[in-house]
Formats: sequence, structure tokens, C-alpha cells
Amino acid sequence: MTNEFVLEAITREFPESVLLSSEPYGMLTVEIKKDDIKKVIHYLKDSSLEINFLTDICGIHYPEHPAQEIGVVYHLHNMMTNFRIRLKAFMTREDTEIDSLTDLYAGANWMERETFDFYGIKFKGHPDLRPILNMEDLGYHPMLKEYKLEDGTRTDKNDAMFGR
Repeated sequence: MTNEFVLEAITREFPESVLLSSEPYGMLTVEIKKDDIKKVIHYLKDSSLEINFLTDICGIHYPEHPAQEIGVVYHLHNMMTNFRIRLKAFMTREDTEIDSLTDLYAGANWMERETFDFYGIKFKGHPDLRPILNMEDLGYHPMLKEYKLEDGTRTDKNDAMFGR
């Protein structure tokens, strides 16, 4: 199974859903419309492509791109052919909700909870969407790039010590 074959199968089945594709480091990476991501993943799992193992779900935050500020990245794998694919879906900061994959993959449960916990992305249809690693009353999502990395008021640190 090749990247070209899988990309052609996805674009044939979902011509309006594919927004962008690339092959960084040889891995097929496809950007899909947020509302179609679950349909595409369901197709990859149940079709003859048999991409049926969900390796990972994670969030990303690009504050410099307001139209695509928040994203969800899915890594999928066909264990028989060792084919891997990365799917991305982006959304605005005001609409951070995407379909849950817990009915397709039981392992998505914890991955979606972790992504919610750190990025605030809500997964529609998730059976128990609550923080998994942070305290429930934390009040913010620590992986969003909206906080300074270091406290500017500290005098005990010199940036020259860190090569800056």
C-alpha cells in the first residue's frame, strides 16, 4: 500500500473533504474538514484499506492562524502492511468541538480526554469527557500557547545562562 494509493482512495470517496495533503518524512498527512473527519476515519477503518489501529490523538495550537488556531491530529496504522497515516482537522478558537471516535476505537476514550484536558477541545459524543491528568478545578488548558514560558519578574535567572 502506497501513500498515493491511499490518498487517491480518500479523495475519490470524499472529494470535498480533503483540504491539503503532504508527505513529511514519508508519512502521508492529510488535512480533512472538521465535520468530515469521523466519516473519513470510519472509511479508512472499515474499507479494504484496513487502517484499523488508532495510534494517537493529540491537539495542536497555532495562535498566529486565527482561522485554524486549534487542531486535532490523528495517527492511524494498518498493522498488516505497516502503513501509517496522519490526519489533521482544524477549527477556530470559538468552535473547539469535534466528533468523538470512542464508538470506533475504545482507545480513543483516554486520548480524547487528554486532548480535552490540555487543549480544551470538546469531543461530541464522548461518554465521560473530563480532565484526566490535571485537577478538575485548574481553570485553564496548559498546552495552549497563551502564557509566557518564563516569569519576566524573576531576577535570579539570566538568559545568557541558557544560550539566549
